[in-house]
Amino acid sequence: MPTDRLPLLKPRRLRPGDTIALVNPSGAVYERAPYEVASETLAALGFQVREAPNLRARRGMHAGSAEERVADLHAMFADPGVHGLLALTGGSGGNRVLPRLDWELVARNPKFVGGFSDLTALINALHRKTGLVTFHAPLGVSEWNAFSVEQFRAVAMEGAAPVLANPREAGDLLVPRAGRPRTVAAGRARGPLVGGNLAVLTSLAGTPYFPGTEGAILFLEDVNEYVYRVDRMFSTLALSGALDRVAGIVLGGFTNCGPSEGSYGSLTLDEVFDDWLLPLGVPVLAGASFGHIAKKWTLPVGLPAELDAGAGTLTLLEPAVL
Repeated sequence: MPTDRLPLLKPRRLRPGDTIALVNPSGAVYERAPYEVASETLAALGFQVREAPNLRARRGMHAGSAEERVADLHAMFADPGVHGLLALTGGSGGNRVLPRLDWELVARNPKFVGGFSDLTALINALHRKTGLVTFHAPLGVSEWNAFSVEQFRAVAMEGAAPVLANPREAGDLLVPRAGRPRTVAAGRARGPLVGGNLAVLTSLAGTPYFPGTEGAILFLEDVNEYVYRVDRMFSTLALSGALDRVAGIVLGGFTNCGPSEGSYGSLTLDEVFDDWLLPLGVPVLAGASFGHIAKKWTLPVGLPAELDAGAGTLTLLEPAVL
């Protein structure tokens, strides 16, 4: 697996009044409401909103052709009036834009780039090829609740280096049940953050866009995958060598990931995690607050962080923005 890393290239922090471009490098959006919701959300955060020229394009399941989506990314990076790029939604198809991107253009114009799910491909490739710190952050259509907004503002706007921890909300129960962090393997580790959606990340295995995992804290999440598929994807990471020398692993939401229909027996997710991750001998935290869940951390790809799996925390070791 690749081990060389470029020097960190940090974008400047986002400020109220900045212009954020809504881009869509991945899946098509078929209704009008998501565009309105995303624009109103960014406005509520204090930003001016720019729609990329091809934002509403559609080609089958993709948000326009790969050429249209790349043209939008290039135009928004090149435009000095645009201060950051936020993906409207995820879906699929982000891998198609990677071979067409002008990495030198991006490196000359470092800006905030945020999104998650299928955006895993773009945010990891951008960091891999340019050193740019990118952001595993809510999408434009995500639920921007108070917790998610607080996390986003701290990391992307205030330039803080916070301790990330799950919200602890028991309601009228004696102890919290939802959003519980779980220590799979105790310990502390330091390293740059890389990762995102497990299925998308494994689709990059063996390509020049796969992140360097040696000495890294690898964070992973997924949605709507049968357990046997999760098991197979972990096997891909293991067989490719991506797990050989990680410093630690953080597992977020594995939402709606259960046994396949008609299954006569299945490992549990916990057993899959144990089988592949305990032999690594590194700290492993599960149930962290990111992924296809409502309350999300904003995770800067490439930034050094410290994992304390026993305490259930992830501490950013320096600001992600200038």
